Amino acid sequence: RHIVYELAVTNITGGDVRFEKLKVVDADSGAPLAELGPDELRTRVTPGASRGNENRELAAYQFAVIFLHVVLADGAAVPARITHEITAFFAVIGADMTVTIGEGAVVAKAPVALGPPLRGKGYVAADGCCDSIRHVRALLSLDGKFYLAQRFAIDWEQIDDNNTLVVGDLKVPANYHIYGKPLLAVADGTVVGTRDDLQDQVPGALPANLPIDEADGNFVVLDIGSGLFVNYAHMRPGSVKVKLGDKVQRGDQIGEVGNTGNSQAPHLHLHVMDSASPLASDGLPYVFDSFTITAVGETTEDFDKAEATGSPMTLTPRVPPQNLEDALPLDLSVVDWPQ
Repeated sequence: RHIVYELAVTNITGGDVRFEKLKVVDADSGAPLAELGPDELRTRVTPGASRGNENRELAAYQFAVIFLHVVLADGAAVPARITHEITAFFAVIGADMTVTIGEGAVVAKAPVALGPPLRGKGYVAADGCCDSIRHVRALLSLDGKFYLAQRFAIDWEQIDDNNTLVVGDLKVPANYHIYGKPLLAVADGTVVGTRDDLQDQVPGALPANLPIDEADGNFVVLDIGSGLFVNYAHMRPGSVKVKLGDKVQRGDQIGEVGNTGNSQAPHLHLHVMDSASPLASDGLPYVFDSFTITAVGETTEDFDKAEATGSPMTLTPRVPPQNLEDALPLDLSVVDWPQ
């Protein structure tokens, strides 16, 4: 089990603060759940909440977001509440000090179980949970508030039997194996957002100066009830098969995979959120009710190389394949969906 969240901190002193240690603790029992030292804090403390600005030192009067991921041991109970013991060097006193901050409740509600968004085999869960930073740290400031709609997002791409994502001219969207694949409703729901007027981007680089309202490209948002919304982004031009107000059933085709919007290669971007806005929302956890993991990719860098050059991904096979129910594929899992 995984606890994924953010801890906001502000240095209210007139001198620098350097983080040395952070312990995540069960607030009721006092049992330690995780401990981060200097090296890991250097990659998780994000001054100004600006991704790519990670640094364990915080200037005077500066704020930061610490992106945290706690992995519970098999069979361990989920704590009702957690708190944090932070040891840091405070320049104003010239010494280390430990403070206890950030007590909060752990959400106990089971995540929604979804059906497959695609059919077939060889789908790669790129930039997935829980430490690949492109989604889980995509904090946006919109209208005076921070939103993290993509907290649990996955970019789905597809490999062939040779473990490649693309064959042929890398600038042609249709040469990517996932391009044009049917997209399926993951649950019964109502269409509350859609767009289908944008053209595919040329693969190879993210588009420059893209307006924020084009970030998701051609998209569909489904209201699946209980305050849950599902966003499908970057759909193929002309492929959206639904309109506002349409009712869909699980398994209905709603469009096709494309390369529109803020995309550098054809893929399905999928996430669950708490409102109909693909960006001005809070991302919520979810699981898929049935799938099989056949392999796991080596690294994000290796995946990026495969996407950019057409080289095969480096994979570690799961032998035998792992059949899972009510689970979320972790980053770089290779997934087969039920037919």
